Order: sequence, then C-alpha cells, then structure tokens
Amino acid sequence: MNLPKDPIMLFSFINTQLRDSFSSLEDLAKSYGVSETDIKETLSKAGYYYDSENNRFVAGT
Repeated sequence: MNLPKDPIMLFSFINTQLRDSFSSLEDLAKSYGVSETDIKETLSKAGYYYDSENNRFVAGT
C-alpha cells in the first residue's frame, strides 16, 4: 500500500494507524516498508512532530 502524499492526509492516516494498529512508529514503518525518517521529515515540513510517549504526531510550536 502506498502512503498518502499529501502531508495532511498522511498525518491523519499515520495517527489513525498508530492509534488502532501499531505500538510505535518504527513498527508502522516496517510494516509498510517505508522509512521512519521519511515519515518524520515529511510531517515535520507540515509542522508536525512525533510524540513517542503518546505514540502520535502532534502540531509543533
């Protein structure tokens, strides 16, 4: 499965997957065969960062 290219859609998709199916971003990335770093960089450009304690992406300040 290809991940959404649009950062806002990617944000929504990733957070839903993290909430419902994966205990970490690392597990999600491995499952989808994508780079954890690429996900973080793409979402960082849109103003989001990964909060590992809560296992979700949140808006940065």
